[in-house]
Amino acid sequence: MDTNTFMFEKMHPTKLFIKYAIPATLSMGFSGIYSIADGIFVGRCIGMDALAAVDLVMPLIMISFALAEMIAVGSSVQLAMLLGQKEKELANRTFSVCIKVILGISVMIGLIFFFLSKPILMLMGTEGMALQYSIEYIRVYAVFSPLIIVYFAADNYLRICGKQNYSMALNIVTAVLNIVLDLLLLVVWKQGVWAAALTSCISMALGTVMALWPFFRNKLELKFVKGWIPAKQFVKLVANGSSEFFANIASSIFSVILNIVLLSIGGATAVAALSVVMYVESIASMMIAGMSDSMQPAISYCQGAGLKKRGYALEKRVLVSAAALSLIACLLLRYGGAWVVPFFVKPGETELMALSIHAMSLYALSYLVNWVDGCLSGYLTALGQAGRSFIVSIMGTLVLPLVGLAVLVPPLGLAGVCLMPLFAGVLSAVLSLVLVLTIKNKSV
Repeated sequence: MDTNTFMFEKMHPTKLFIKYAIPATLSMGFSGIYSIADGIFVGRCIGMDALAAVDLVMPLIMISFALAEMIAVGSSVQLAMLLGQKEKELANRTFSVCIKVILGISVMIGLIFFFLSKPILMLMGTEGMALQYSIEYIRVYAVFSPLIIVYFAADNYLRICGKQNYSMALNIVTAVLNIVLDLLLLVVWKQGVWAAALTSCISMALGTVMALWPFFRNKLELKFVKGWIPAKQFVKLVANGSSEFFANIASSIFSVILNIVLLSIGGATAVAALSVVMYVESIASMMIAGMSDSMQPAISYCQGAGLKKRGYALEKRVLVSAAALSLIACLLLRYGGAWVVPFFVKPGETELMALSIHAMSLYALSYLVNWVDGCLSGYLTALGQAGRSFIVSIMGTLVLPLVGLAVLVPPLGLAGVCLMPLFAGVLSAVLSLVLVLTIKNKSV
């Protein structure tokens, strides 16, 4: 009996959840810490315009990662199901083709960002020093894109092969390296915002090499092989990953719209204030996402092996743990802003300080509900329910947040922006529960 068969079919659900979820949650937690450190170094060493610039370009960068994640998540569902059906040869060909496709996408994205970043940013309304900083930042990512975009895909494939501890160690190493390089380039050598991008890119490039190395050594269940897969199968895996893709695209599009709204409300100060909030809340949101993603291979495997009740039992453990983690995050963000925000803001920027603390206390309320749709969308994807997952994703990341902005911003201004995630989260949670429960009633 191979490792996956033993763990995914025979191991007790709670033990399996702990074995996979804890490394993934810690891994994403470290990634969140490095993200926070990045924001602290940029905000304290360079200033408000640089902090706003990073927030303005990040949605564009996330779009590039979304394309890779669409292939990675969609193929992960298929790969886990194929392994559950003992179709190892087809699984290896699918894995190999997807890595090649992701690398091709990375090259094209790099060229677009390098040569078209300025007109794109100007179209968003970016100007002055924020525009200059934004161009510097995104062009560094453009140069490194072939080496960094595949990093996140490789992480999915490592988990399928049972290498969750290696994946955790990999993310910790890249996070620590990023912080050390930030310290050297921004604090000691006092370089500009381009250096903040360079530290992230160097760390992720190293992570890519380390992530792919076990596959090149042919030591894992998935191996690089020659050959292609039928077009119909590739279209199916793209469909499986489409909900995550459109969720990321929708989220990035919404972030662009949100930044435009913030610029109109309070200029770069408003953008920087919300970016501080997003840096801090990223730890909890990334940990919840990592916990949910960690169980996708096992749930998909169980679906392929006909063990649907076991897959549902695993998802229940994800939901309970996500709820507990979200409650803790809500309390910390609600009451801890006065201690956290000063790390990101230069002394003397009192307006930004006060605005960020107030924004964080309001944004914290969204954690009462915003974990529901993310976890259930991932569950639907793991089951191969691409259509329902897409509905949850697009509603939760774009449609309902836009409705929230339209309803709350005119009367409340920046406070409306901060309360919008709570408004959208309640409606999205109800929708996702209805869609999942109807699937459960039909299939379990």
